[in-house]
Amino acid sequence: MASRRAVLGAMASGFASPALAAPALPQCRAGTLYLTIDTGWGREAEMIAAVLRRREVKATLFLADEPDFRGGTTLGPAWAGFWRERAAEGHAFGSHTARHWYFTGDVGADKVRYASRRRGEGSEVLDGPALCAELARPIALLRQVAPEAQVLPLWRAPGGRTTPNALRLAAACGLRHQGWSANGFLGDELDSAAHPNQALLAQALRRTRDGEVLLMHWGVRSRREPFGLVFEDVVSGLQARGFCFATLPASGT
Repeated sequence: MASRRAVLGAMASGFASPALAAPALPQCRAGTLYLTIDTGWGREAEMIAAVLRRREVKATLFLADEPDFRGGTTLGPAWAGFWRERAAEGHAFGSHTARHWYFTGDVGADKVRYASRRRGEGSEVLDGPALCAELARPIALLRQVAPEAQVLPLWRAPGGRTTPNALRLAAACGLRHQGWSANGFLGDELDSAAHPNQALLAQALRRTRDGEVLLMHWGVRSRREPFGLVFEDVVSGLQARGFCFATLPASGT
């Protein structure tokens, strides 16, 4: 019981946010969008970050320590400066789990199976404290390089795949799950031969509505035509339609 209290105490401290909601933005005629970026493998990270700066877009960044395109991991030392800069720019952060494994099913009433998709890594059964620790680790790594970062009490399961126990155990850690909206999937994980960038751009501009939670990554290994090449066109096109961008509120959407 003592160890569980310690984990929950660390979670409460690590996920504390300096604001209960995103700062108010000027009214935009089409409404507000919430861009969220999951870690991915980081190939287009600098390109995407430059667009966010130029277009003055604030996003919510869900962090996991997964393999990157350089052969390291996305929360390793080579990324310290990158995350420090994003925190200084005013982006918000949430947990995407430490290892980016997948929740594949509940075990009994109070545990969940957590499995890797990579060969040889297998799976584990997590209880409440173990799940809290898994969700807390990426935030702890962020705090080491950017102690002032705005961290929201939100998490996102890899692939958006949750189970009833995973949601319940994470809620006991003080975290609410945040998915994406029906039209918010920007498609950067899809095969680029079947879903080329220009088609994804047209789709985003056509179907995005007020309040959408948009999902993309800092680069997806399997996509041959990097989505980052068309990302600025997506953002500028949505802004031209009259949308503003904001970080997620602490309560999620």
